[in-house]
Amino acid sequence: MQDYKKQFKGKKITIMGLGLLGRGLGYTKFLAECGADLIVTDLKTEKQLATSVKALSKYKNIKFVLGEHRLKDFRNRDMVIKAAGVPLDSIYIKEAIKNKIPVEMDVSFFAKCAPEVVIVGVTGTRGKSMVTALIYEILKRNEKFLKQKVYIGGNVRGTTTLPLLKKVKAGDILVCELDSWQLQGFGDNKMSPHISVFTSFMPDHMNYYKDSMEKYFDDKANIFKYQKKVDYLIVRPHVKKLINKNIKSKLIVADVKTTEGYKFIVPGEHQRENLACALEVAKLFNIPALKIKNAVQKFKGLEGRLQYVKTVNKGVKIYNDNNATTPEATIAGIKALYQAGKEGKIILICGGADKKLDLNLFVDIINTFCKAVIFTPGTGTDRLLSSHKVKSDKVYKVNNLNKALKTALGLASKGDVILFSPAFASFGQFNNEYERNDLFMKIVKKLK
Repeated sequence: MQDYKKQFKGKKITIMGLGLLGRGLGYTKFLAECGADLIVTDLKTEKQLATSVKALSKYKNIKFVLGEHRLKDFRNRDMVIKAAGVPLDSIYIKEAIKNKIPVEMDVSFFAKCAPEVVIVGVTGTRGKSMVTALIYEILKRNEKFLKQKVYIGGNVRGTTTLPLLKKVKAGDILVCELDSWQLQGFGDNKMSPHISVFTSFMPDHMNYYKDSMEKYFDDKANIFKYQKKVDYLIVRPHVKKLINKNIKSKLIVADVKTTEGYKFIVPGEHQRENLACALEVAKLFNIPALKIKNAVQKFKGLEGRLQYVKTVNKGVKIYNDNNATTPEATIAGIKALYQAGKEGKIILICGGADKKLDLNLFVDIINTFCKAVIFTPGTGTDRLLSSHKVKSDKVYKVNNLNKALKTALGLASKGDVILFSPAFASFGQFNNEYERNDLFMKIVKKLK
């Protein structure tokens, strides 16, 4: 770990996918500072990537190839680092492999470079962000007890994992959220985290996996596939049925009953199941029960995950569930608020880009439990409204989030809940889900 600069100095590295979320920017900066010879290539144009390109402008060892990828940038290189979401059949990655060039990804490459760091990895179609945040909160608040430094990485906003090589020491702990794309990197390296959590599995990203749940699960399964006998796999009950009985690691099924007596701010039975997963991880580090309870009680929730934002108009509560990008996730949010006695009082704001997921149950739920549904534009919205019967007296179509919230407030009465839970991806109107989240929060914060 101490020789990380030597490892990268003078190495010819192609970075595939700079992006705007900051992860690509983070490890590009790190590698540039280490003295690597970098080619940064992205299908987005220089104009689209202006903020990221500007942040890298002082580094003379970076060559940008933007608006396209070129096969020649995947030849005669020492390494390729690819971003999440690169197509499974990418001709450029195939070109690198044909030329025997190693292809790495941020988190798995960190794990390879820092084998003495304890990796706690969390995946799942839904719940991985909440579980990651809870585990990190519990462990971070108990660093003195653990006598180890605790870091967070992976698919967490504002974090890049590879640059942590500058900070970590043997025995330190990295808690990381891992989506199916990042787990491709673990599979390529035939490695899995030391402690793995698999929260849930349901259809998602079918536009990427071309309607193959098997391919989607294969990527997710890399979180446990290469674990050893000393490692642990923690799952929610329904995931246990999907796990191969021949796994080598120790299997723990998280039971929601273990959360009894815990004060937890986030509503919903499914969130209690997520809490149960985090508690099982904390127990593996032998943290005393009272210390765990104190950490959970201080947990403030997670932005964009069924987050209570504020109460307006003398009794209308607003919740931000921006990261619910599938119908199932939005259903879970509706169910959580319904459990709190809000049947027929939920005004849902949803809509966005299509992921080719089944919408039948979603339509049944909103017809039954929502007072009104306000749709924002997108291919998913178009498919739902053209092929499914949403009760006409409930439907409102608007052009943007500003109008959506204004319409919702006009419909709301005291005791109602406005739930922003898109059920679809953000692309089309936004560059990513974080941009959509920030706009919603900005609009809400201006309300009195």
